[in-house]
Amino acid sequence: MRVGFIGLGTMGSSMALNVRAAGHDLLVHDLRREAAKPHLEAGARWAEGSREVAAGSEVVFTSLPGPREVEVVADGLFEGMRPGTAWFDLSTNSPTVVRRLHERFAAKGIAMLDAPVSGGPRGARTRKLALWVGGERAAFDRYRAVLDAIGDQVLYIGPIGAGSVAKLVHNCAGYAILTAIAEVFTMGVKAGVEPLALWSALRQGSLGRKRTFDRIADQFLTGKFEPPDFALKLAHKDVTLATGLARELGVPMRAASLTHAEMTEALNRGWGERDSRSFLLLQEERAGLEIKVPVEAIRAVLERDG
Repeated sequence: MRVGFIGLGTMGSSMALNVRAAGHDLLVHDLRREAAKPHLEAGARWAEGSREVAAGSEVVFTSLPGPREVEVVADGLFEGMRPGTAWFDLSTNSPTVVRRLHERFAAKGIAMLDAPVSGGPRGARTRKLALWVGGERAAFDRYRAVLDAIGDQVLYIGPIGAGSVAKLVHNCAGYAILTAIAEVFTMGVKAGVEPLALWSALRQGSLGRKRTFDRIADQFLTGKFEPPDFALKLAHKDVTLATGLARELGVPMRAASLTHAEMTEALNRGWGERDSRSFLLLQEERAGLEIKVPVEAIRAVLERDG
């Protein structure tokens, strides 16, 4: 296919090289022409701007720092792209922005899809990369071969904006989890455990052995908290002991203290004999929704992904 690629930074450069390695005719652009050197050496062609990329491509990919840069590039793409072509934005973007751009491009007969990636620079180089795509399913299917050249885990998430929502949920969760890990890890070290030994121990615990998001499948996703795998009253006791130790040591535990408060509120609701994760229902209440995914559907995803 004739593929246009705009944005040859740390992530974009490797993704574009993989597109070229898959045999596609590649047309590239970046604010810095020197960034295109390895691509030109690999047989790609240079374009002077986004409009030129658009005019010479069946499908265009952008990998840019954020919403503002995407909107700037969008003007040139809109001028140059023809009806029947497609634009995949690989940037971490605002769902509101991509939905607005989708509407604008759809009026001209151009498919605009959000396709943020996850895997970091190493994943971009090695093609061990997840792509979460939102937009028209027909366009996703039509250009699947190019998407597969970029990543090994290409998933269609839903309508326009769904990919961006998934990316924001993933990244925000990651940093929130790291915040909590930093709290408890500093507590453990200050309590006298050698850092490497502590890290080695945590990796072999029940939390360390299981993929992070797999842990919400059994209770939270199904909305089933009885019978319990581990009772809330026992989990509350554990977190009470941990936050108590932190106070003795003078280690601030903001995230853990919030968790303790949530669990205490759930206990006060009379949920002590329910599963330890039943306190997560408090957040569902605040968000004004109820999450219930059929067990069979969850099992199918786990089997698909190994």
